Amino acid sequence: MDKTIITSAPFGVTKNGEAVTRWTLKNAAGMQADILDYGCTVQRILVPDSNGVPVDVALGYDDLAGYEQGSCFFGAFIGRYANRIKGAAFELNGRRYSLEKNDGENHLHGVYCTQVFAGEVEGDTLVFRRVSPDGEEGYPGTLTFAVRYRLTADNTLEMDYRAVTDADTVVNFTNHTYFNLNGAGDILGHRLTIHADRFAEGNAETLPTGRILQVQGTPMDFRAGRVIGDDINADWPQIQNCRGYDHCFVLNGASGTLRKMASARGDKSGIRLEACTTQPAMQLYTGNFVDMDTAPAGKGGVRYGRYAGFCLESQHYPCSPNFPDFPTTLLRPGEEYHEVTTYRFFSE
Repeated sequence: MDKTIITSAPFGVTKNGEAVTRWTLKNAAGMQADILDYGCTVQRILVPDSNGVPVDVALGYDDLAGYEQGSCFFGAFIGRYANRIKGAAFELNGRRYSLEKNDGENHLHGVYCTQVFAGEVEGDTLVFRRVSPDGEEGYPGTLTFAVRYRLTADNTLEMDYRAVTDADTVVNFTNHTYFNLNGAGDILGHRLTIHADRFAEGNAETLPTGRILQVQGTPMDFRAGRVIGDDINADWPQIQNCRGYDHCFVLNGASGTLRKMASARGDKSGIRLEACTTQPAMQLYTGNFVDMDTAPAGKGGVRYGRYAGFCLESQHYPCSPNFPDFPTTLLRPGEEYHEVTTYRFFSE
């Protein structure tokens, strides 16, 4: 096999009677990514370790019931707007739009993670498409979009998002895969580097205050690389507010260009991850509430504990529609939203 092979198999039926398919992308190097058309979900990522033994580095569930019951968004494609929007409302062109309140009084992530998409193979790429109608969850504009996954020969999983609209709207897509490069246990011993000099200050609801602060001299400074668990229990409000890290880092370099956002290494497996994106920011989430998942168990019948995985969610800033100084997430008719994120794996 000298190229990526894409196959498919049934993965169950939703409570609403929709058949779900699991698509498998496998390359010649032995890496494999399993993607569901339910939420465009990354269900499994197998990476050979230094001994050639496959390690599943993504958290998730063994069956569809887990994804329907769970509350952690394991591996899901997120939209129409990733992260939180304060008060579940925003103004656009002088009109106020009210969204679904699904996180207390706020709006979080949206419904795409629970939708079944139309999937097909185009060459070496797996493509999912959907049309989000005007007014879905309160958002304006009919949004037509595609989510593309590609696995390359050098063990890179590429995610490509494109969208167009027939009316002014806001768009902010991301992927919510939880990584554990050891394949089990917690991620506190992983070494993490983040290419960001600044971060968005959050309040007790993990909503932005509007202030962009320097990471220097704080537990947010991962520029030189350090162990995730070093300051995860620091006596510092930004950490205490969310039991760990759940923060938006403002990435260095020009937004719109594919550049490094983060890298991480499993302390037991030696598997290393390098992540790049065109997006302006990245949310680091360290699985602070995974132990409260509403599904009975994760893969293999194991109930994940706190800090079982970490997310590197490339995206725009949270709540951007309510902060004019933040980079805009406005999409107009005639424009195309297009963002790319890549996750490359190495075994050392």
